[in-house]
Amino acid sequence: MIRFGPSGIPLSCKGRTLRDGIEDVHNLGLTAMEVQLVRVNLNERFASEEDVGHTIREIPGELIVRVGRPEDHGTMFFSDFQRAIERGDILYSLASGIAHDYVELEELGEIARELDIELTLHAPYYMDFADVDGLAAKSMDSAVWGGLLAHALQARLVVTHLGRYGDLDRQLALERVKDNLAAVRERFKGARLSPWIGAEASGLQEVVGGLDELLWLAKQVKGVVPVLNFAHLHAREGGLLRRPEDFQAVFEKAEKAADGHFHAHFSGVEHAGGNEIRYTPIKKGDLRFEPLAEYLLTSPVDLTVISSSPLLEHDAMYMRVILDRVVAKKVGKPEIPEPIIEPVPKPVKPVVAPRPAAKKAPANKPTKKRPAAKRPTKKRTPKRARRKKRASAKRRPARPRAKRSPKRSSRRRR
Repeated sequence: MIRFGPSGIPLSCKGRTLRDGIEDVHNLGLTAMEVQLVRVNLNERFASEEDVGHTIREIPGELIVRVGRPEDHGTMFFSDFQRAIERGDILYSLASGIAHDYVELEELGEIARELDIELTLHAPYYMDFADVDGLAAKSMDSAVWGGLLAHALQARLVVTHLGRYGDLDRQLALERVKDNLAAVRERFKGARLSPWIGAEASGLQEVVGGLDELLWLAKQVKGVVPVLNFAHLHAREGGLLRRPEDFQAVFEKAEKAADGHFHAHFSGVEHAGGNEIRYTPIKKGDLRFEPLAEYLLTSPVDLTVISSSPLLEHDAMYMRVILDRVVAKKVGKPEIPEPIIEPVPKPVKPVVAPRPAAKKAPANKPTKKRPAAKRPTKKRTPKRARRKKRASAKRRPARPRAKRSPKRSSRRRR
Protein backbone atom coordinates (compact mmCIF):
# COMPACT_ATOMS: atom_id res chain seq x y z
CA MET A 1 0.00 0.00 0.00
CA ILE A 2 1.20 3.52 -0.78
CA ARG A 3 0.24 6.36 1.56
CA PHE A 4 0.73 10.11 1.17
CA GLY A 5 0.64 12.81 3.82
CA PRO A 6 2.16 16.10 5.04
CA SER A 7 4.95 16.75 7.49
CA GLY A 8 2.96 18.52 10.19
CA ILE A 9 -0.45 20.17 10.34
CA PRO A 10 -1.65 21.14 6.83
CA LEU A 11 -1.20 24.77 5.82
CA SER A 12 -4.85 25.00 4.77
CA CYS A 13 -6.12 23.79 8.14
CA LYS A 14 -8.12 26.49 9.94
CA GLY A 15 -7.32 25.13 13.40
CA ARG A 16 -3.73 24.61 14.58
CA THR A 17 -4.23 21.72 17.00
CA LEU A 18 -3.24 18.14 16.28
CA ARG A 19 -6.90 17.09 16.30
CA ASP A 20 -7.69 19.69 13.61
CA GLY A 21 -4.71 18.52 11.57
CA ILE A 22 -5.73 14.84 11.62
CA GLU A 23 -9.29 15.66 10.57
CA ASP A 24 -8.07 17.98 7.80
CA VAL A 25 -5.68 15.33 6.45
CA HIS A 26 -8.61 12.94 6.20
CA ASN A 27 -10.81 15.53 4.47
CA LEU A 28 -8.07 16.09 1.88
CA GLY A 29 -8.07 12.40 1.01
CA LEU A 30 -4.58 11.75 2.47
CA THR A 31 -3.69 8.75 4.61
CA ALA A 32 -0.54 9.71 6.54
CA MET A 33 0.76 12.48 8.76
CA GLU A 34 4.05 13.15 10.54
CA VAL A 35 3.65 14.89 13.89
CA GLN A 36 6.32 17.51 14.56
CA LEU A 37 7.95 17.62 17.99
CA VAL A 38 9.96 20.76 17.31
CA ARG A 39 10.58 22.06 20.84
CA VAL A 40 11.42 20.14 24.00
CA ASN A 41 11.56 22.96 26.55
CA LEU A 42 10.61 21.63 29.98
CA ASN A 43 8.74 22.97 32.99
CA GLU A 44 9.85 21.66 36.38
CA ARG A 45 7.82 21.22 39.57
CA PHE A 46 7.65 19.02 42.66
CA ALA A 47 5.08 16.27 42.79
CA SER A 48 1.92 17.21 44.73
CA GLU A 49 -0.06 14.95 47.02
CA GLU A 50 -2.57 14.38 44.21
CA ASP A 51 0.22 13.12 41.94
CA VAL A 52 1.60 10.56 44.38
CA GLY A 53 0.71 7.01 43.47
CA HIS A 54 -0.10 7.79 39.83
CA THR A 55 1.96 7.26 36.68
CA ILE A 56 2.87 10.09 34.32
CA ARG A 57 0.17 8.87 31.93
CA GLU A 58 -2.53 9.50 34.56
CA ILE A 59 -1.58 13.11 35.37
CA PRO A 60 -4.22 15.37 33.75
CA GLY A 61 -3.42 18.56 31.86
CA GLU A 62 0.33 17.88 31.46
CA LEU A 63 2.65 15.90 29.25
CA ILE A 64 5.21 14.74 31.81
CA VAL A 65 8.18 13.16 30.05
CA ARG A 66 10.64 12.80 32.89
CA VAL A 67 10.67 12.09 36.61
CA GLY A 68 13.64 12.87 38.87
CA ARG A 69 13.91 10.93 42.15
CA PRO A 70 16.49 12.05 44.75
CA GLU A 71 18.71 9.26 46.09
CA ASP A 72 21.75 9.01 48.30
CA HIS A 73 24.22 9.18 45.41
CA GLY A 74 22.36 11.77 43.36
CA THR A 75 19.15 11.99 41.34
CA MET A 76 17.77 9.10 39.33
CA PHE A 77 15.78 9.98 36.20
CA PHE A 78 13.29 7.77 34.41
CA SER A 79 10.74 8.12 31.64
CA ASP A 80 8.14 5.38 31.47
CA PHE A 81 4.45 4.65 32.04
CA GLN A 82 4.93 1.92 34.66
CA ARG A 83 6.55 3.45 37.76
CA ALA A 84 4.37 5.42 40.14
CA ILE A 85 5.23 8.90 41.35
CA GLU A 86 6.45 9.22 44.95
CA ARG A 87 6.74 12.10 47.41
CA GLY A 88 9.71 14.31 46.72
CA ASP A 89 9.84 13.45 43.01
CA ILE A 90 10.51 16.22 40.50
CA LEU A 91 8.24 16.23 37.44
CA TYR A 92 9.37 17.58 34.07
CA SER A 93 6.66 18.40 31.53
CA LEU A 94 6.78 19.79 27.99
CA ALA A 95 6.28 23.57 27.95
CA SER A 96 4.52 23.52 24.57
CA GLY A 97 3.21 20.06 24.00
CA ILE A 98 1.28 18.71 21.04
CA ALA A 99 -1.66 17.87 23.33
CA HIS A 100 -2.88 18.56 26.85
CA ASP A 101 -2.03 15.13 28.27
CA TYR A 102 -1.50 11.49 27.39
CA VAL A 103 -5.20 10.67 27.54
CA GLU A 104 -5.84 13.16 24.74
CA LEU A 105 -2.94 11.71 22.73
CA GLU A 106 -4.48 8.24 23.02
CA GLU A 107 -7.83 9.61 21.83
CA LEU A 108 -6.13 11.26 18.83
CA GLY A 109 -4.38 7.99 18.04
CA GLU A 110 -7.74 6.19 18.01
CA ILE A 111 -9.25 8.86 15.76
CA ALA A 112 -6.34 8.48 13.32
CA ARG A 113 -6.76 4.70 13.23
CA GLU A 114 -10.50 5.01 12.59
CA LEU A 115 -9.79 7.44 9.72
CA ASP A 116 -7.07 5.13 8.35
CA ILE A 117 -4.29 7.69 8.87
CA GLU A 118 -0.83 6.39 9.66
CA LEU A 119 1.00 8.57 12.20
CA THR A 120 4.72 9.02 12.73
CA LEU A 121 6.57 11.51 14.92
CA HIS A 122 9.62 13.61 14.05
CA ALA A 123 12.03 14.38 16.90
CA PRO A 124 13.70 17.82 17.15
CA TYR A 125 15.73 18.66 14.07
CA TYR A 126 19.06 19.40 15.72
CA MET A 127 20.48 16.17 17.12
CA ASP A 128 24.05 15.29 18.10
CA PHE A 129 24.35 11.53 18.47
CA ALA A 130 28.09 11.70 17.65
CA ASP A 131 28.55 14.04 20.67
CA VAL A 132 30.49 16.56 18.60
CA ASP A 133 28.97 19.50 20.50
CA GLY A 134 28.50 17.68 23.80
CA LEU A 135 24.75 17.28 23.27
CA ALA A 136 24.50 13.51 22.92
CA ALA A 137 22.71 13.06 26.25
CA LYS A 138 20.15 15.75 25.42
CA SER A 139 19.61 14.22 21.96
CA MET A 140 19.01 10.80 23.52
CA ASP A 141 16.52 12.27 26.00
CA SER A 142 14.65 14.02 23.18
CA ALA A 143 14.40 10.75 21.25
CA VAL A 144 13.04 8.93 24.32
CA TRP A 145 10.50 11.68 25.04
CA GLY A 146 9.40 11.51 21.43
CA GLY A 147 9.00 7.76 21.94
CA LEU A 148 6.60 8.38 24.85
CA LEU A 149 4.39 10.62 22.73
CA ALA A 150 4.58 8.32 19.71
CA HIS A 151 3.60 5.32 21.85
CA ALA A 152 0.51 7.14 23.13
CA LEU A 153 -0.40 8.08 19.54
CA GLN A 154 0.18 4.49 18.35
CA ALA A 155 2.66 5.91 15.85
CA ARG A 156 4.93 3.60 13.90
CA LEU A 157 8.21 5.55 13.97
CA VAL A 158 10.18 8.22 15.76
CA VAL A 159 12.13 9.88 12.94
CA THR A 160 15.39 11.59 13.88
CA HIS A 161 18.48 13.15 12.36
CA LEU A 162 21.87 11.86 13.50
CA GLY A 163 24.19 14.87 13.81
CA ARG A 164 27.47 16.18 12.39
CA TYR A 165 30.83 14.48 11.96
CA GLY A 166 32.62 17.54 13.27
CA ASP A 167 36.39 17.04 13.51
CA LEU A 168 35.97 13.32 14.13
CA ASP A 169 36.96 10.61 11.73
CA ARG A 170 33.88 9.47 9.85
CA GLN A 171 34.06 5.90 11.08
CA LEU A 172 34.54 7.05 14.68
CA ALA A 173 31.55 9.39 14.42
CA LEU A 174 29.49 6.56 12.99
CA GLU A 175 30.52 4.26 15.87
CA ARG A 176 29.42 6.87 18.41
CA VAL A 177 26.08 7.28 16.67
CA LYS A 178 25.61 3.52 16.73
CA ASP A 179 26.36 3.25 20.47
CA ASN A 180 23.98 6.09 21.38
CA LEU A 181 21.17 4.74 19.19
CA ALA A 182 21.62 1.36 20.86
CA ALA A 183 21.31 3.06 24.26
CA VAL A 184 18.09 4.77 23.15
CA ARG A 185 16.70 1.44 21.99
CA GLU A 186 17.49 -0.06 25.41
CA ARG A 187 15.57 2.77 27.08
CA PHE A 188 12.67 2.13 24.70
CA LYS A 189 12.63 -1.52 25.74
CA GLY A 190 12.83 -0.63 29.44
CA ALA A 191 9.88 1.75 29.09
CA ARG A 192 8.01 -0.77 26.87
CA LEU A 193 7.68 1.70 24.03
CA SER A 194 6.48 0.20 20.75
CA PRO A 195 7.74 2.68 18.07
CA TRP A 196 10.90 2.04 16.09
CA ILE A 197 13.61 4.62 15.46
CA GLY A 198 13.83 5.99 11.92
CA ALA A 199 17.30 7.29 11.01
CA GLU A 200 16.77 9.95 8.34
CA ALA A 201 19.09 10.51 5.40
CA SER A 202 20.96 13.80 5.34
CA GLY A 203 21.45 16.21 2.43
CA LEU A 204 24.73 17.65 3.75
CA GLN A 205 28.17 16.12 3.44
CA GLU A 206 29.12 17.17 6.97
CA VAL A 207 26.19 15.34 8.58
CA VAL A 208 25.94 11.60 9.22
CA GLY A 209 23.25 10.16 6.96
CA GLY A 210 24.43 8.66 3.70
CA LEU A 211 22.43 5.69 2.45
CA ASP A 212 25.21 3.18 3.15
CA GLU A 213 25.63 4.62 6.67
CA LEU A 214 21.92 4.27 7.39
CA LEU A 215 21.90 0.67 6.21
CA TRP A 216 24.95 -0.11 8.35
CA LEU A 217 23.28 1.39 11.45
CA ALA A 218 20.07 -0.55 10.79
CA LYS A 219 22.11 -3.73 10.55
CA GLN A 220 24.03 -3.03 13.76
CA VAL A 221 21.15 -1.82 15.97
CA LYS A 222 17.91 -3.77 16.06
CA GLY A 223 14.86 -1.53 15.96
CA VAL A 224 16.50 1.13 13.76
CA VAL A 225 15.27 1.51 10.16
CA PRO A 226 16.36 3.91 7.39
CA VAL A 227 14.14 6.83 6.42
CA LEU A 228 14.61 7.47 2.70
CA ASN A 229 14.56 11.23 2.30
CA PHE A 230 14.83 11.29 -1.49
CA ALA A 231 15.49 15.04 -1.65
CA HIS A 232 18.48 14.59 0.69
CA LEU A 233 19.80 11.55 -1.15
CA HIS A 234 19.41 13.34 -4.48
CA ALA A 235 21.34 16.39 -3.23
CA ARG A 236 24.01 14.35 -1.43
CA GLU A 237 24.76 12.32 -4.56
CA GLY A 238 24.82 15.34 -6.87
CA GLY A 239 21.42 14.84 -8.53
CA LEU A 240 21.52 11.06 -8.93
CA LEU A 241 17.79 10.21 -8.86
CA ARG A 242 16.52 10.85 -12.38
CA ARG A 243 15.24 7.54 -13.78
CA PRO A 244 13.04 4.72 -12.44
CA GLU A 245 16.17 2.53 -12.35
CA ASP A 246 17.84 4.98 -9.94
CA PHE A 247 14.97 4.68 -7.47
CA GLN A 248 14.93 0.92 -7.95
CA ALA A 249 18.57 0.73 -6.87
CA VAL A 250 17.77 2.63 -3.65
CA PHE A 251 14.84 0.36 -2.75
CA GLU A 252 16.80 -2.79 -3.51
CA LYS A 253 19.62 -1.63 -1.21
CA ALA A 254 17.24 -0.74 1.63
CA GLU A 255 14.97 -3.76 1.27
CA LYS A 256 16.63 -5.90 3.96
CA ALA A 257 16.83 -3.06 6.49
CA ALA A 258 13.28 -1.76 5.97
CA ASP A 259 11.52 -4.67 7.69
CA GLY A 260 8.86 -4.87 4.96
CA HIS A 261 7.76 -1.24 5.13
CA PHE A 262 9.50 1.82 3.68
CA HIS A 263 9.16 5.29 5.16
CA ALA A 264 10.21 8.14 2.86
CA HIS A 265 10.20 11.92 2.53
CA PHE A 266 9.86 13.70 -0.81
CA SER A 267 10.07 17.28 -2.04
CA GLY A 268 11.84 19.40 -4.59
CA VAL A 269 15.36 20.50 -3.70
CA GLU A 270 18.01 23.00 -4.69
CA HIS A 271 21.53 21.65 -4.33
CA ALA A 272 25.11 22.38 -5.27
CA GLY A 273 28.36 20.50 -4.76
CA GLY A 274 26.68 17.51 -3.12
CA ASN A 275 24.91 19.65 -0.51
CA GLU A 276 21.29 20.61 -0.09
CA ILE A 277 20.58 24.34 -0.20
CA ARG A 278 16.85 24.37 0.50
CA TYR A 279 13.62 22.49 -0.04
CA THR A 280 11.44 23.64 -2.95
CA PRO A 281 8.02 22.70 -4.30
CA ILE A 282 8.19 19.56 -6.43
CA LYS A 283 7.47 21.46 -9.67
CA LYS A 284 10.46 23.78 -9.17
CA GLY A 285 13.20 21.31 -8.31
CA ASP A 286 15.10 18.93 -10.58
CA LEU A 287 13.93 15.93 -8.54
CA ARG A 288 10.73 14.72 -10.22
CA PHE A 289 8.17 12.32 -8.81
CA GLU A 290 7.22 10.70 -12.14
CA PRO A 291 10.22 8.30 -12.25
CA LEU A 292 9.44 7.11 -8.71
CA ALA A 293 5.78 6.63 -9.65
CA GLU A 294 6.80 4.57 -12.68
CA TYR A 295 8.95 2.34 -10.49
CA LEU A 296 6.19 1.92 -7.89
CA LEU A 297 3.85 0.80 -10.66
CA THR A 298 6.15 -2.04 -11.69
CA SER A 299 7.14 -3.16 -8.17
CA PRO A 300 4.59 -3.57 -5.33
CA VAL A 301 6.03 -1.69 -2.34
CA ASP A 302 4.55 -0.95 1.09
CA LEU A 303 5.48 2.72 1.29
CA THR A 304 4.59 5.88 3.19
CA VAL A 305 5.59 9.12 1.46
CA ILE A 306 5.66 12.28 3.59
CA SER A 307 5.71 15.63 1.81
CA SER A 308 8.42 17.83 3.32
CA SER A 309 7.90 20.43 0.59
CA PRO A 310 7.13 24.05 1.54
CA LEU A 311 3.65 23.37 0.11
CA LEU A 312 3.11 20.39 2.48
CA GLU A 313 -0.35 18.93 1.77
CA HIS A 314 -0.56 20.48 -1.72
CA ASP A 315 2.47 18.52 -2.90
CA ALA A 316 1.26 15.41 -1.05
CA MET A 317 -1.93 15.53 -3.13
CA TYR A 318 0.12 16.38 -6.23
CA MET A 319 2.19 13.21 -5.79
CA ARG A 320 -0.98 11.15 -5.45
CA VAL A 321 -2.36 12.72 -8.66
CA ILE A 322 0.87 11.91 -10.53
CA LEU A 323 0.71 8.29 -9.37
CA ASP A 324 -2.93 8.04 -10.51
CA ARG A 325 -1.98 9.47 -13.92
CA VAL A 326 0.82 6.97 -14.37
CA VAL A 327 -1.50 4.11 -13.41
CA ALA A 328 -4.24 5.33 -15.76
CA LYS A 329 -1.75 5.70 -18.60
CA LYS A 330 -0.44 2.19 -18.01
CA VAL A 331 -3.89 0.60 -17.72
CA GLY A 332 -5.51 2.63 -20.50
CA LYS A 333 -2.80 1.90 -23.04
CA PRO A 334 -1.57 -1.69 -22.58
CA GLU A 335 1.58 -2.60 -24.39
CA ILE A 336 0.59 -5.05 -27.15
CA PRO A 337 3.46 -6.62 -29.09
CA GLU A 338 3.18 -5.87 -32.76
CA PRO A 339 2.64 -9.05 -34.89
CA ILE A 340 5.41 -9.93 -37.30
CA ILE A 341 3.91 -10.10 -40.81
CA GLU A 342 5.89 -11.31 -43.82
CA PRO A 343 6.01 -8.77 -46.64
CA VAL A 344 3.57 -9.48 -49.48
CA PRO A 345 5.20 -9.43 -52.98
CA LYS A 346 3.99 -6.62 -55.17
CA PRO A 347 1.87 -7.72 -58.17
CA VAL A 348 3.52 -7.33 -61.60
CA LYS A 349 1.59 -4.93 -63.82
CA PRO A 350 0.83 -6.27 -67.38
CA VAL A 351 2.45 -4.41 -70.26
CA VAL A 352 -0.20 -2.61 -72.34
CA ALA A 353 0.45 -1.21 -75.84
CA PRO A 354 0.12 2.57 -75.99
CA ARG A 355 -3.03 3.93 -77.61
CA PRO A 356 -2.78 6.26 -80.65
CA ALA A 357 -3.05 9.89 -79.72
CA ALA A 358 -6.45 11.44 -80.50
CA LYS A 359 -6.64 14.33 -82.98
CA LYS A 360 -7.08 17.69 -81.46
CA ALA A 361 -10.31 19.52 -82.28
CA PRO A 362 -9.87 22.91 -84.03
CA ALA A 363 -9.91 25.74 -81.63
CA ASN A 364 -12.93 28.00 -81.80
CA LYS A 365 -12.27 31.56 -82.92
CA PRO A 366 -12.86 34.08 -80.17
CA THR A 367 -16.06 36.07 -80.73
CA LYS A 368 -16.19 39.76 -80.06
CA LYS A 369 -18.45 40.69 -77.24
CA ARG A 370 -21.02 43.35 -77.95
CA PRO A 371 -20.89 46.31 -75.62
CA ALA A 372 -23.80 46.45 -73.22
CA ALA A 373 -26.49 48.99 -74.10
CA LYS A 374 -26.29 52.14 -72.07
CA ARG A 375 -29.29 53.24 -70.15
CA PRO A 376 -30.73 56.62 -71.27
CA THR A 377 -29.92 59.26 -68.74
CA LYS A 378 -31.88 62.43 -68.25
CA LYS A 379 -30.06 65.57 -69.12
CA ARG A 380 -29.50 67.71 -66.17
CA THR A 381 -29.98 71.42 -66.43
CA PRO A 382 -26.97 73.37 -65.35
CA LYS A 383 -26.87 75.00 -61.92
CA ARG A 384 -27.07 78.55 -63.26
CA ALA A 385 -30.28 77.83 -65.21
CA ARG A 386 -31.85 76.30 -62.11
CA ARG A 387 -30.96 79.33 -60.05
CA LYS A 388 -32.40 81.77 -62.63
CA LYS A 389 -35.60 79.78 -62.79
CA ARG A 390 -36.03 79.99 -59.05
CA ALA A 391 -35.30 83.73 -59.00
CA SER A 392 -37.84 84.50 -61.77
CA ALA A 393 -40.48 82.51 -59.95
CA LYS A 394 -40.02 84.73 -56.93
CA ARG A 395 -40.30 87.99 -58.90
CA ARG A 396 -43.66 87.22 -60.50
CA PRO A 397 -46.51 89.28 -58.97
CA ALA A 398 -49.25 87.41 -57.27
CA ARG A 399 -52.54 87.18 -59.10
CA PRO A 400 -55.19 89.64 -57.74
CA ARG A 401 -58.12 88.03 -56.06
CA ALA A 402 -61.63 88.70 -57.40
CA LYS A 403 -63.60 91.21 -55.34
CA ARG A 404 -66.73 89.91 -53.75
CA SER A 405 -69.96 91.90 -54.28
CA PRO A 406 -71.45 93.24 -51.05
CA LYS A 407 -74.39 91.29 -49.79
CA ARG A 408 -77.70 93.01 -49.97
CA SER A 409 -79.30 93.32 -46.63
CA SER A 410 -82.84 92.06 -46.44
CA ARG A 411 -83.83 95.01 -44.29
CA ARG A 412 -84.90 98.22 -45.95
CA ARG A 413 -83.34 101.41 -44.94
CA ARG A 414 -85.58 103.52 -42.96
